[in-house]
Amino acid sequence: MDEQDARDWWEARYAGSEGIWSGRVNAVLAAVAADLPVGRALDLGCGEGGDVVWLAEQGWTATGVDLSATAVARAGRAAAAAGVDGRTTFVAADLATWAPEDDERYDLVTASFLQSWPVEIPRAAILRRAAGFVAPGGHLLVTAHAAPPHGDLPEEMRAYRFPTPEEDLAAVLGSDEATADDPAAGGPAASGRAAGGPAAWAVLSAERRPRTTTTADGTTHETEDSVVLVRRRA
Repeated sequence: MDEQDARDWWEARYAGSEGIWSGRVNAVLAAVAADLPVGRALDLGCGEGGDVVWLAEQGWTATGVDLSATAVARAGRAAAAAGVDGRTTFVAADLATWAPEDDERYDLVTASFLQSWPVEIPRAAILRRAAGFVAPGGHLLVTAHAAPPHGDLPEEMRAYRFPTPEEDLAAVLGSDEATADDPAAGGPAASGRAAGGPAAWAVLSAERRPRTTTTADGTTHETEDSVVLVRRRA
C-alpha cells in the first residue's frame, strides 16, 4: 500500500475512536530526556500528542508530526488542556516528504513506536531523513516494538516483521543495507539531508530491552523493545 493508503487507514482508526493511546509519556523517552538540557524537540508519529505534551511540560519547545489530521487535532486539544499550547506545534503531514520550515534543526528528535501494520510506511527512509533534522550536539531516539506488543494480535498483523536495533541504527546512519528494500529510500526527495554517515554520530545505545505489559483485565505479556539513541557530534 502507498502513503495515501496509510494516511486513510490511520485517519479511519483515529476517527473511529474517542482516543487510542493513554496520553502518558513513553518511558524510554522520559528517561532519556531527563538527562538532557531543555531545548527544541521533534516527535515523529506523535499520535495524540502524549510525548509532545510531556516534553512541553518539562520546558521543551516541542513539535509533533503525524499522518492523521484527527490525531493532530486531539494533540492540540491535549496541549491546550495541559496549558502548554504556547510551547507546542502539531502538523498533519507525511513523514516521507515533510521537512521543518526554514531548515530548522532540533536538539532532540524522537520516534516512539513509529510502526504501521497492516499498512506499510517507508520507515527506514523516514528514520534516515530524521537524522538530518538533528542539530549539532543533539540526540535522535528511536524506540520500537521488537516483538509483538501483546499476545492477541489479529491474524492480518502477525506477518509483520519487527525491526531490530541493528536495522534501525543502520537506517539512522544512512547504511545502504538498511534502505535497499525500501523504494522510498533512494534519491534526494526521499532521503532528505544527508545524515552525515557513521562518523557524524556517537552511538549511545542500540539494544533490545525487555518489557512487561498488562492489559485492562490484568493479563501480563512479555515483550521486547528496540532502543537506538545516537548523538550528532558538534
